[in-house]
Amino acid sequence: MADQRRSERLDQPRAPRGLRLPRIDAETFGRWSEGIARGMGTANFIVYMTLVIAAWFAWNTLAPADLRFDPYTFTFLTLVLSLQASYAAPLILLAQNRQADRDRIALEEDRRRATMQKADTEYLAREIAALRIAMGEVATRDFLRSELARLAEELDEAAERRRKLERRQQEREVRREARRQPGGEPLDEPRDDLDGDFAHDGRFES
Repeated sequence: MADQRRSERLDQPRAPRGLRLPRIDAETFGRWSEGIARGMGTANFIVYMTLVIAAWFAWNTLAPADLRFDPYTFTFLTLVLSLQASYAAPLILLAQNRQADRDRIALEEDRRRATMQKADTEYLAREIAALRIAMGEVATRDFLRSELARLAEELDEAAERRRKLERRQQEREVRREARRQPGGEPLDEPRDDLDGDFAHDGRFES
């Protein structure tokens, strides 16, 4: 009574009624169908099937009449081959569908990897371009050598000018001291050869 009342309650779903079909694992059945389709697509299957049919024909043609289980027109053989074809076609289609699904997944994975590789290639190309631009702005070894050599020459020329100027000033000081001595005669100041060296330079005027 309690079970009957519980089954009549409206706040609880009813248990499904009717014939319950057994559940089949789609993955297992798919692998099994692929194995059959793969076996039927080989040369061995065709050779074995040809041998069986030839033996079937020979037995039901040459054997005694009372031992022939499928006499001419071979009705039973026709039925067996029809059943084989009716089951082989769906199994082959199922195997093809599974292969198509795998191909689609592989294609999507290849496309994803190709996209990633393209992005990586573009990133590396941009980095290489940036490095080339940066290297173009960096001074090279030959440029540094030439600049250092030019700077050394300028320093040598400046030092040589300074030595000439100091020597000239010392000579002038010596002449002035000689003039200041009592009884000293004025000395003619010969033109210094160094004057020509500084005449062109506006920084050193006599």
